[in-house]
Amino acid sequence: MDLKLKRPLAFFDLETTGLNVAKDRIIEINILKINTNGTTESKTWLVNPDYPIAIEATAVHGFTMEDVKDKPTFKQVAREISHFLEHCDLAGYNSLKFDIPLLTEEFLRAGVDFDVKNRRLIDVQNIFMKMEPRTLSAASRFFLNKEHTGAHSAAADALATYEILKAQLDKYKDVEITDKDGNPVVPVQNDVEALHNFSSHHRNADLMGQVIYNKEGKETFNFGKHKGKTVEEVFVKEPSYYGWIMKADFPLFTKNLMTKIKLRMNQKS
Repeated sequence: MDLKLKRPLAFFDLETTGLNVAKDRIIEINILKINTNGTTESKTWLVNPDYPIAIEATAVHGFTMEDVKDKPTFKQVAREISHFLEHCDLAGYNSLKFDIPLLTEEFLRAGVDFDVKNRRLIDVQNIFMKMEPRTLSAASRFFLNKEHTGAHSAAADALATYEILKAQLDKYKDVEITDKDGNPVVPVQNDVEALHNFSSHHRNADLMGQVIYNKEGKETFNFGKHKGKTVEEVFVKEPSYYGWIMKADFPLFTKNLMTKIKLRMNQKS
């Protein structure tokens, strides 16, 4: 089933130095852009992360510092990547928890304004896990009836993710499930807005889901001792918590969100 698009949809995959969004860096990024007329564009960037590559990461994707020592840094190609993603919605596999937050961190470090607020974000893994819990390789066998060759190659993973989403649209067309409130719904639809909504576990206020919106639309902590409390409530009762977050190992996006909330509170008072 071909995608119904109102604007380009960019499937992307990262190979990185590790799994810490706040600290680790991108080594390789592939972007497969699906245009509204059905044509596709694919680009790959291999970059010098200027940061140690974990042995565990090398064991997965095969890259060493020797492979990338003469490559440009992400900062040097950031504007080129941002331009390629201009006006695009984003899609990936496990992208909401890892790829999108890490990519955003890299843009922030590079000083490039990369806004995700007005983009639709589709996580193919979340659709898959909600409908058929599996890995990317198993998803390829399940939906495409073939082995996923070239796993942990950014281009192969991005292409497989695109093919799986199209197959999901065919398989789950008109399939009804019961949502968390007990209501019958048909969640997998050939509509980017619907896929965006179904991909998300929560309405995230930050990209990592450490801060979410509650039923009243207020930013609420989703971790630690203040889980379930609104950010404003915590900052009023425990002002030092803001300082702790700013000094702790949180992504820049989350810290920027905390600062915006703090400034908003100051303007109210």
